[in-house]
Amino acid sequence: MRNSYGPVNMATVSLKNVKKIYDNKVTAVHDFNLEIADKEFIVLVGPSGCGKSTTLRMIAGLEEISDGDLIIGDKRMNDVEPKDRDIAMVFQSYALYPHMTVYENMAFALKLRKFPKDEIDRRVREAAEILDITQYLDRKPKALSGGQRQRVAIGRAIVREPKVFLMDEPLSNLDAKLRNQMRAEIIKLRQRIDTTFVYVTHDQTEAMTLGDRIVIMKDGFIQQIGTPQEVFNSPANLFVAGFIGSPQMNFFDGKLVKEGSGYSIAVHGAKMQLDADVQKKLADKGLDSMDVTIGIRPEHVHFAPEGGEHTISAQVDVSEMMGSEIYLHVSSNGKDIVLRVPTTELPAEHRGGIPYGTQIRFTFPSELIHLFDPSTEKNLLV
Repeated sequence: MRNSYGPVNMATVSLKNVKKIYDNKVTAVHDFNLEIADKEFIVLVGPSGCGKSTTLRMIAGLEEISDGDLIIGDKRMNDVEPKDRDIAMVFQSYALYPHMTVYENMAFALKLRKFPKDEIDRRVREAAEILDITQYLDRKPKALSGGQRQRVAIGRAIVREPKVFLMDEPLSNLDAKLRNQMRAEIIKLRQRIDTTFVYVTHDQTEAMTLGDRIVIMKDGFIQQIGTPQEVFNSPANLFVAGFIGSPQMNFFDGKLVKEGSGYSIAVHGAKMQLDADVQKKLADKGLDSMDVTIGIRPEHVHFAPEGGEHTISAQVDVSEMMGSEIYLHVSSNGKDIVLRVPTTELPAEHRGGIPYGTQIRFTFPSELIHLFDPSTEKNLLV
């Protein structure tokens, strides 16, 4: 049975060449283009100051759009008042009324709109049940924990049955354990209320676990739009490669070497033949020998039991015990490299950590490397 939440009408959101230029001539968002499908969960992610919250606030009507078009459904919304856009926004700060009970907080917007009392009651109780906060309806916000307050803030948005749900860093005030719990709750909530979500976060783990698609931003520009898998496996450039993934991708200065019709890479004294698929992509682009930035994720770096032309020597600086795996920080040719090693792959004496100064050798499978042009920072394999 379809839940009563979630509007029947289509809630597509379209941003076309949207810009935000402040009075001091600073451009916060440049030429933002995005088509959000009905019932899609889109996450805007990037470091502080990248323009993601500004973009969300333009969709909400809390910031004026300097240029371009915002269309929700089939209606241009640039000049429509926030209250008439049929959206609901959940903020990082909860913004609950301290003197009102949970019930009153959730009912407030509906009261203002003169909804019948029984309709308000039905919506509030249904939302409270979805969020598992029915037992707190008579309490004031100060008697609730951070996670419970956040649920009330989400409930206050749900009762309005908006076309579009906007969430601005809703979990950033919670501790790590609660954040993980609430992330799972938002996934469940999304399945129950069946509407369009636009979610802003600086946390790439949140982006990867929540989004149908992720929009990665930097300095007001979109860097890449794709599914979590696409941006992880095929980052468009160095910035995306370093931003998505934890710990972040390792980067090496190396050389792409073309010999006859084949390609290999030279890095830190090692030479590695490239995978056939990688070689084909490089050949299709007609690339010659050149300097490259080589990227490899920590989980794709492997110990080499013995030396060879495809191995790199390094010295252990720090080993961080993470339970089922160890993050190993090693230095090679003055460069800090991180290996993410399952403890099951380590000899018994090293499962609690590897002593400082231990010499190791490592290698990586050539089909898992990423190659970037150092001058443009673009991925040579996409």
